Amino acid sequence: MSDLLDNKEAATKAVVDFMTKKAKTKTKFYFKDFYKIFPDDKPRVIKKVINLMVQDEVLEYWSSGSTTMYGLKGSGIQHSSEGEE
Repeated sequence: MSDLLDNKEAATKAVVDFMTKKAKTKTKFYFKDFYKIFPDDKPRVIKKVINLMVQDEVLEYWSSGSTTMYGLKGSGIQHSSEGEE
């Protein structure tokens, strides 16, 4: 396990920084996109950290019905507002 995942604040900052940097071209990310942030960690550990961020309302789920993606809370078009103008 990397030192980054031992420190929840550092992991949160790394994910938010990564997503903010890509925000001009992309607001939703697949789970596998987070592998780039934590290359030394196993998917199960990464999933735990990402799920904690969803519980803390830093991130939120977005689902197309067949695919689940993650986005920063309040950025981009969210599932709850689709179809609204």
